Amino acid sequence: MRRISGLPSLSLVLLSASLAAVPCARLAAAQGTERAVTRPVAPATGGFEKAPENPEGATDGADQKSGRPGDDPFPSSGITLYERMGTTLPPAPAEKPYHGPVDEAYGAFQRGLYVTALDKALPRAQSGDAAAQTLVAEMMSRGLGILHDRKAAAFWYGQAAERGDPSAMFQYALLLMEGRYVTRDKTKADDYMRRAAEAGNPSAQFNWAQILIADNPGDKGLKLALPFYEKSAEQGVADSQYAVAQLYIAIKDLDPAKKGKAREWLQRAARAGYDTAQLDMGIWLVNGVGGPRDYDQGFQWMKVAAMRGNVVAQNKLAHLYVNALGTRPDPVEAAKWYVLSRRAGLPDPSLEDFYLGIEDDQQKKAIEAANRFRPG
Repeated sequence: MRRISGLPSLSLVLLSASLAAVPCARLAAAQGTERAVTRPVAPATGGFEKAPENPEGATDGADQKSGRPGDDPFPSSGITLYERMGTTLPPAPAEKPYHGPVDEAYGAFQRGLYVTALDKALPRAQSGDAAAQTLVAEMMSRGLGILHDRKAAAFWYGQAAERGDPSAMFQYALLLMEGRYVTRDKTKADDYMRRAAEAGNPSAQFNWAQILIADNPGDKGLKLALPFYEKSAEQGVADSQYAVAQLYIAIKDLDPAKKGKAREWLQRAARAGYDTAQLDMGIWLVNGVGGPRDYDQGFQWMKVAAMRGNVVAQNKLAHLYVNALGTRPDPVEAAKWYVLSRRAGLPDPSLEDFYLGIEDDQQKKAIEAANRFRPG
């Protein structure tokens, strides 16, 4: 029988400086209602015995069968509960009358009638209608009802941005930042991003907050960025919800009432499928950050992130199995998650010591389990 060597305290192993991910100079479009997303995050799916609080598996507004974010225009598949029960669906409630202006082009676009939408939008765009120009740009950039033409799309985004359309200002700012199909112009890009953020565009609010942090190091940048993160978070952008949670903990002289909501914001980002938030949710619960310790829930969130393929979560999950925190001790599972994280390039001397201390057949089972693992 081999000796299983001791491991350092888990609280020291798990606590991480996640805030470093917030004030990064790299500017990315936030996950949200905008199409231009550079860090897409798929919803979490399965892989744990007991879901943290919500039974759908730590997701929020997502289609469980398709695995697509809830804002994607794809219906869910499979039969409904009523169909399974052999009962017809009740009649839909009557729609409330709408007396506002009707945008026929956008209505056709929403129904998937792209050629019709383009026919209705293009004349308006040519006459200077900003909303129609944005719609035409979107359809050209995606090849809907017309061949892909990203250069022409950039032109129409620019036209609509000049007329103050918030979505167009956001999209055009991204093009100006990267110099795609337009001449790179950071000053102009920042101006459009700020104006789009102030006009209420949630993805622009996230990006403008990132710019403020990059241009104003230290607490000054965090405090300038926080209101924009908060507004974006309220509109459901998971990246901003994560940032709000981190800043609520990091800013020292912040209102205690806000600090008390840090874990709530982190949980909202985790439920939206943001795997880094799921990782931090596990860490915070295990270490008692932003609230009391809860090893059981911490384990569940850590496993969600690990199943999603988050390498750091896989490493931390191995420690939880070794130390029997939130779960029963399981040397094979612990070794499996360590093997996966080690293969991904994350060494851990203490877990290596543990791995070498278990039986040969346990190592074999762990390697076989690691070989079968597929992120879900």
